[in-house]
Amino acid sequence: MEKKRILFICTANAARSQMAEGLLRAKYGERYEVFSAGTRQSKVSTRAIAVMQEIGIDISHHRSKTLAEFEGATFNLAITLCDNAHAVCPIVAGAKKTIHKGFADPHLTPGTEKEVLDGYRKVRDEIAAWIEITF
Repeated sequence: MEKKRILFICTANAARSQMAEGLLRAKYGERYEVFSAGTRQSKVSTRAIAVMQEIGIDISHHRSKTLAEFEGATFNLAITLCDNAHAVCPIVAGAKKTIHKGFADPHLTPGTEKEVLDGYRKVRDEIAAWIEITF
């Protein structure tokens, strides 16, 4: 059976899209070929890496990529995970279907380092729950 190709997109490809890529690959990697990109390049958040390691998923080898890296590629589904990415690319070229499912930016969580990490955990868990019911 040919794997369906899924692309997760957020602004910087630093947290939400990276966590979604890791979660879907870990849960259903036998069914899906999973990618992530941003509307601009950044670096993978060390906090996202840390909260994913807490649940046994290693995304430390991931790198931030832009949509330009996927020019000419085809996907069964592209999913924008933040309102900014959705505004920039409401339809992803090369994707049979593009949908939007927005999640809060964990980087904007105020407070102490523990409170910020809790914000990352909350978004991670929300994405995981959404993946569970969607895929």
